[in-house]
Amino acid sequence: MAGWFALAVALQSAPYLPAGRPCTAQEMADLTTPSDQPYRLICRADTGGRDIRRRVLIEGHAASGAALDCGGGEIRAPGQATTTAPTVAVWSRRQGDGWSRPSDVSIRNCGVAGNVRIWGMGAGGSMRDLLASSRTAGHTLAAQSAAPIRIVMDGVRFQGVGTIPLYIGPGVTRTTVTRSRFSGRSTSVALYLDAESAGALIQDNDFDIRTGREQIAVDGSGANRIVGNRLSLGGRGGVFLYRNCGEDGVIRHQTPSYNQITDNVFVGAGWLRPRAVVIGSREGRRPYCGDDRGWPFGSSIDDGDGATGNLTARNSVRR
Repeated sequence: MAGWFALAVALQSAPYLPAGRPCTAQEMADLTTPSDQPYRLICRADTGGRDIRRRVLIEGHAASGAALDCGGGEIRAPGQATTTAPTVAVWSRRQGDGWSRPSDVSIRNCGVAGNVRIWGMGAGGSMRDLLASSRTAGHTLAAQSAAPIRIVMDGVRFQGVGTIPLYIGPGVTRTTVTRSRFSGRSTSVALYLDAESAGALIQDNDFDIRTGREQIAVDGSGANRIVGNRLSLGGRGGVFLYRNCGEDGVIRHQTPSYNQITDNVFVGAGWLRPRAVVIGSREGRRPYCGDDRGWPFGSSIDDGDGATGNLTARNSVRR
């Protein structure tokens, strides 16, 4: 428990954002020129309200300190946003035997039509590295060391078009999402915190989006703060904490523990089962839970959610 508490304190510190360099005039012209190819952002861009009609890729250590302020403009790429070709990607890149990851990135005052994906191991859809790492005892630290850290999204208008609007991937730490709005639709959830991620701050956001499931999924993610948000449930769930044992054969090491879910307003809750906050929502009740068997740690030996030390307080639930 002491280790978990120290991690929680460290991860919930205020994010540090280095200055970064301003984008050149040519870089700004390229960013705002429509294209079916992603633009690799490695500088600090302020579009002054101009729309971006191409995907944006913020990848590797070279993109650390990158910033995008849309000034109210929108990012909308041609074609359909997918998990492997998201509208905005903040990704680590395989580099030799290790990983090159971006840190201290900010996205502000943007409309994002489609999705944002923050990924370390598994970026681009390949699960091989993530699967192999999950079969080692130090997987949580390895995943966190490989993943983007200190990513700030403030005043972002997430417009779901089917896929999850904001996915925070395995090992991603210290993500901040503030004063943003989720609208449109998702066949799954609005915001997903995946296994081994930690230390996110989700605060003062408005969730008004049609989802196929709960609004926020906390899947083996710990030491997060979900504070002061307004969530319109439409009869579905609010915030679910669980550990998705065995999916894709990947062992989940971390449990959804030491999260704080406080001062949120849930409207449109179901009459019979409001399910605003559910701690331990799965407890192994999935057909693929056995797909990670054979290893002496994590969900390989225990399919339970293992959710402990979570705090829920001062949340308001309205039907």
